[in-house]
Amino acid sequence: MSEKKVNDLTQTNSLGLVNISEEVLETITNISTKEIEGVMGLYGHITDDIAGIFTKKNHTKGVHVQVIDEKAVIDLDIVVNFGVKIPEVAWQVQENVKNAIENMTQIKVETVNVNVASINFVK
Repeated sequence: MSEKKVNDLTQTNSLGLVNISEEVLETITNISTKEIEGVMGLYGHITDDIAGIFTKKNHTKGVHVQVIDEKAVIDLDIVVNFGVKIPEVAWQVQENVKNAIENMTQIKVETVNVNVASINFVK
């Protein structure tokens, strides 16, 4: 039996179903963003902090992933270190996130929207 899509995040094959949650995509995004030199971290909003208290989802703060028509749309808010070339860092984040998600999950990434929300001045 060949592999086929059941919905955006679930695939089926001869052995059964494989489901990848949006939270997994958010975690991959978080880790691959922090791998980029010049990124201090992700910027969480107060709603992320409140949700994290109740859901233990702090590892996904500043990241929002949706899968629409079998393609991932990723929005993330980052904090960069002072002195970096912001457009270059943002582009590297986009490339790293896209490659990580596509390589690890085989889900195509349509867009990676990077919002530079803050600058870290502390060395």
